[in-house]
This record gives sequence, structure tokens and C-alpha cells, in this order.
Amino acid sequence: MSVKIGSLSVFCGSRCGNNPIFASAASQLGTLLAQRKIKLVYGAGNIGLMGVVADACLAANGYVIGVIPTKLVEKEVAHKGLSELFIVDSMHERKALMASKSDAFIALPGGFGTCDELFEILTWAQLGIHHNPIGILNTGSFFDPLLVWIDQMIEQGFVKPKFRQLLLVAAQPDELLDLILQGAKLKELDIDLTP
Repeated sequence: MSVKIGSLSVFCGSRCGNNPIFASAASQLGTLLAQRKIKLVYGAGNIGLMGVVADACLAANGYVIGVIPTKLVEKEVAHKGLSELFIVDSMHERKALMASKSDAFIALPGGFGTCDELFEILTWAQLGIHHNPIGILNTGSFFDPLLVWIDQMIEQGFVKPKFRQLLLVAAQPDELLDLILQGAKLKELDIDLTP
């Protein structure tokens, strides 16, 4: 069964990283979102992978919603060409607003901020706060060590094995978007979300 995804949050770096495949994947994802009429929700920067995914989506006539805290408007250089821009007071408010505007989530390569966003939204799913799909775009095996760490959490008894199902993983943007569109709402996975 396919579920309608009207908007999708992308968590990614304010840098492009050392390997050009990261920017290429971000650009492909932005274009795909526009082609599939899915609104992009992201951190509003015009630099790094954030700028790449937004620019690609806009170039393909997509709709892009940016959310950025006041203190980061200058530091991350807020994108001036977005469909909608929300300036908020804090990182907490940024993440909450992005989540409220999204039907699904994808993490691309990035740094501490990307990890923070991914794990917060993953924890919210574990607690049943939301029931939306979460994907990791594992370009160039970037997230392999993170996935090993998650498996270690499970093996050592800190996370129940059933919660591994919360993460959809693919190496290519089109494959991951297909997984999200097909796999849809967590409640349809028939898993017990009791912590």
C-alpha cells in the first residue's frame, strides 16, 4: 500500500563534505522531490548540502520550506529564494516546526547537527510521538559506522530489536524515496511501539 507523502524533511550538512558524491546525491534528491510533488522542508541554509538540495528542488520547480533560528540566519546564510522561510528563536523550535510540517524524514551525510536531528526524530518515533517514515541516504556508505553502532545498541540491550525497523536505508535517492513512499506510516508496519 502506498501512502501519500506531501512534505518531507531533509536533515543534512551545512558543508558538502570531501567527496563530490554527497552533493550529487543531495541534488538528485532535491530534483526527485520536485518531480514527485513533495514539498522539501529543511534547515533554510544556502550553503553545504542544505543549499544543494534546496537549489535542486527549486530549479525543478519544487516547493521548499526553510526553518532557521535567528542566530543562524547569518552563520548558515539563510536562503533568500525559498517558497517559505520561517525564522524561529531556537534549535528546539526549528526541529519541532520542521517535524510538524513533515510527513517523512531523510538524513543525508552531515555532522553533529544532522545526527542530532536524526536521533531526535528517531526517538520521537520510538516513543510513538509520530508515525512517519524515517530514511537514511547512505551515499558512499557514509552511515555504515552509525548503523553498526545502532546494531551494537540492540545487541547490548539498550534498544529493542523491533526498533531497527524504524530506519529505512538505501544508497540511492530514488531507492530511498521509493522505500519511504511504499513503506509509509509506522502504524502500518504492525510493530509494538512500547518502549
